[in-house]
Amino acid sequence: MSAYCRFEILLPLEFNDGRPVPREFLAEAAVEVQRRFGGVSWESQVVEGIWRQGEVEYRDRLNRLFVDAEDTEENRQFFIRLKARLKSRFQQLDVWLTVHPIEIL
Repeated sequence: MSAYCRFEILLPLEFNDGRPVPREFLAEAAVEVQRRFGGVSWESQVVEGIWRQGEVEYRDRLNRLFVDAEDTEENRQFFIRLKARLKSRFQQLDVWLTVHPIEIL
């Protein structure tokens, strides 16, 4: 049996300057993951967060995109490259991407 994990990405609904992110940006990210893994899930409720970098406080409004996939180096590298593209596309200091081990019954 292969080990599986859940890759989760928090995608911003607003750029850092407060302008709304075009919905197509979120859809494009979901389609990119779906094409690679054959499926993707996307929670459309708003996840709100507050964080600080140095003296600057940020408030985020986010959607969560996730997929369950085999825990392979190839899949991890896909998400590392995707994260870099998403940081640029969404004009973010960082994009929160986490990996969680899961057991599929």
